[in-house]
Amino acid sequence: MAGLAAAFGSGAMTNSIDEVEHTDLILAIGTNTTENHPIVGMKVKRAVRRHGAKLIVIDPREINLVKYADLWLRQRHGTDVAVLNGLMNVIIAENLYAEEYVEKRTEGFAALKKVVEKYTPEYVEKISGIPAEDLKKAARMYAEANSASILYAMGITQHISGTDNVKSVANLSMLCGNVGIEGGGVNPLRGQNNVQGACDMGALPNVYPAYQAVNNDEIRDKFEKAWNAKLSDQIGLTIMEIMDGALSKKIRGLYIMGENPMLSDPDLSHVEKALQKLDILVVQDIFLTETAKYADVVLPSACFVEKDGTFTNTERRVQRIRKALEAPGQAKADWEIIAALSDRMGYPMEYASAENIMEEIRTVTPSYGGITYERIEKEGLQWPCPAPDHQGTRFLHKDRFTRGLGLFHAIDYIPPNELPDEDFPMLLSTGRVLYHYHTGTMTRLSKGSSERYPESLVEINPVDAERLNIKDGQMVKVASRRGAVEAKAQITPRPAEGAVFMNFHFHETPVNRLTNPALDPIGKIPEYKVCAVRVEAA
Repeated sequence: MAGLAAAFGSGAMTNSIDEVEHTDLILAIGTNTTENHPIVGMKVKRAVRRHGAKLIVIDPREINLVKYADLWLRQRHGTDVAVLNGLMNVIIAENLYAEEYVEKRTEGFAALKKVVEKYTPEYVEKISGIPAEDLKKAARMYAEANSASILYAMGITQHISGTDNVKSVANLSMLCGNVGIEGGGVNPLRGQNNVQGACDMGALPNVYPAYQAVNNDEIRDKFEKAWNAKLSDQIGLTIMEIMDGALSKKIRGLYIMGENPMLSDPDLSHVEKALQKLDILVVQDIFLTETAKYADVVLPSACFVEKDGTFTNTERRVQRIRKALEAPGQAKADWEIIAALSDRMGYPMEYASAENIMEEIRTVTPSYGGITYERIEKEGLQWPCPAPDHQGTRFLHKDRFTRGLGLFHAIDYIPPNELPDEDFPMLLSTGRVLYHYHTGTMTRLSKGSSERYPESLVEINPVDAERLNIKDGQMVKVASRRGAVEAKAQITPRPAEGAVFMNFHFHETPVNRLTNPALDPIGKIPEYKVCAVRVEAA
């Protein structure tokens, strides 16, 4: 993803949340925005109802946003590249693309044009199931908008073609000159409250803070001097590679902070075996999670209202958080635990406060160079904010891309890793519901959330339910090549025929026992969104 990171802010929104409300057209693909990102979802609904924005939804499931959409394209699971190529085929064939923008601000257009030539609406209909005329209509709507914002989330990234999907989204946006303008852009919606900040700070195996490569000698030398330590030039492992390494004993110890892989990772039987192979497992968290139950040592940490610091949200906005309550028992802020542990291991981390750490961040992270506690006392700043007199950046790439010219990627469609067959004739897709969050570590302890959504459900299309003789509320068994779970059926037209949807919030129904650990070769993200299953009455 290195080239994409350079061009598109390393997975950050190129634009701001407020701009979503004031754009001409919104294309939502692979994002159940109203349930997973309710604040952004509210902006989308306002854009349509109050400001007359057009809305195109591309999703195999009938999500809530479909009610507000001018056009809903219901593609088959895992066919996003074909659909996006089909949109670009129409836009290029009908000469609707931003010719001057493409000529002056991008490169690689000829290769893109050649690849998308075969993705005619009729060809894409055979792959995706989207009627050719609907695809043409969507292409014209998008191309003719003065400003068009693309929103996407894990419905795009959690595929073996996740990187290809993101690059295709970027291709479409650049093709119509929508990158570098107000109200336009490529806008991934981050899945958790400080994912953006964690990535910005180098919580990735291949980069230091601000996406500076670990295998770049000059950059590594800079950090060695800043931290007074010798640093490796080797790229590290991703989560799934770490689990494989634990099984092979290449990884002997694991320190997990604020993560619950025993519910959130695919193929949980594999994860369980990996954790049990470790010589030592340390878990640092605010509650005793399913993963913490396997730990040799549990370090209790403070939650967000019990510590000072910053979070960086999905629009790149760095915001203060302030300690409002004392942490219970022996719980400490994460940085205090890490610093104390580092001291005992022979590397002193002599930080006096979270603000002290922020001052160091400014010196080694160019995009955060102008961000101080004083400046974000009342309102956050959006990076890049390189200097103390800089006002932050509402939208990226206004006059030029970070790499100079925006790069088109010519990409062919590849099918998902696992498709239905005689033994497993249906497709499972997973996601979240409005009332719960991720593995339910916090929301399942909340009475209100649990009352509104008390148990795991299997969404089944009425046609499939009749064929399988399954009634609403009946217990069903869902099995894949990796395991089986049982839950109540919810008969609803939300999933397409031949597909079921489940959430992964409930430890009583660990849905990720079913999911496929096949990885995107570049992003190393598992294919959570497409998995072959068999459904039957329990």
